[in-house]
Amino acid sequence: MDINPPAVALVVFVGSVAVLAYVYVGFPLLVLLWGAVRPRRVHIAAVTPRVSLIIAAHNEAASATAKVQNCLDVDYPPAAIEVVFASDGSTDRTEEIVRRFAARGVRLLSLPRQGKLAAVHAAVEASTGEILVFSDANTYFHPDAVRMLARNFADPAVGGVCGNLQVRSRDRGRDRADSSGAGESWYWELDKALKRMQSRSGSIVAADGAIYAIRRHLYTRPEHTAVTDDFAISTGVVARGYRLVFEPEALAWEPSAGRAGLEFSRKVRIVNRGLRGVLLRRQLLNPRRYGFYAVILFSHKVLRRVAPLFLMSLLASTLALAAHGTGFAIALYAQLAFYATALAGWMLRGRAFGRQKLLLAPFYYCLANAAALAGLCSLATGQRIERWEPQRTGAAS
Repeated sequence: MDINPPAVALVVFVGSVAVLAYVYVGFPLLVLLWGAVRPRRVHIAAVTPRVSLIIAAHNEAASATAKVQNCLDVDYPPAAIEVVFASDGSTDRTEEIVRRFAARGVRLLSLPRQGKLAAVHAAVEASTGEILVFSDANTYFHPDAVRMLARNFADPAVGGVCGNLQVRSRDRGRDRADSSGAGESWYWELDKALKRMQSRSGSIVAADGAIYAIRRHLYTRPEHTAVTDDFAISTGVVARGYRLVFEPEALAWEPSAGRAGLEFSRKVRIVNRGLRGVLLRRQLLNPRRYGFYAVILFSHKVLRRVAPLFLMSLLASTLALAAHGTGFAIALYAQLAFYATALAGWMLRGRAFGRQKLLLAPFYYCLANAAALAGLCSLATGQRIERWEPQRTGAAS
């Protein structure tokens, strides 16, 4: 047995292990420790500032009726809330459906197809609320959700609030989801746990577009359209010196993409536009100015998205080292077994057994990282994604 493994392969192996260990273990522990040592609480109170519900949609006829009715059913003073629905060049019955609610105060903006950011901006321009609450056309709020978001703005240091999104799998009829829907729900639970820790440490990395709110005077239209709207708008709050926090009691839900192919495409788009968003907000990566938030942003939105590159370098270096030590051989077999399990999860994704965590976790993890790799490749080749095609559709049950 060669006790002197190739130096380059060894360096790549150690470096890959170190980065991956930090991304998935070290970073969450660091955030948890920081929040425990230097906790920042939010002063909440039962305040009801005037709010504007902003919904941008493209061809959402399947969910438009339920969405608008859901907005009208929120438990908030009627005189202090308005609904602005921006249709981004919809060609189905979306606009016809929304117009039916005009007598109840719902404003429809019929816009040419320009992309979500343009539709969101038009809706903000047409709104009058002190607080802007953003949502998607297939996201449904708990009746108390707007109140729970609003109570955080009693704290003058808070500029934005992200709600608690629950992603639910489709389980009935022809819309029945494969196991990727359950994997997405599992992922969101982990993501929300991280958001809780980040919020305690100061600010979360970014809001989720399904349910979040910001102070009107902090809204700035992003300079570029090929970025994720929720990231670009919500991080603008941090750039202005305010906190962006997580409110677990502001509940909302939406259906999962439902199919692995749709979820893959959605994540490719998110990675491409999300990394462009980081470039847009690159000043936030300066720890001297933004402190621990810069660490959160780099770790969560950069390192985690380039993780597939380190997964590949880990596998390649382990292959080169496998003949130079039992430990390296075990590491190789462990990786191959993991990817084989993920492949089995993919092949059984449409069956009940495929929902078992033993198969589900490796399958969804590899799906997400494969999509991240595709997103990185699309970014490297200069692809710009300026328009969005909704991947999660369907009415509320």
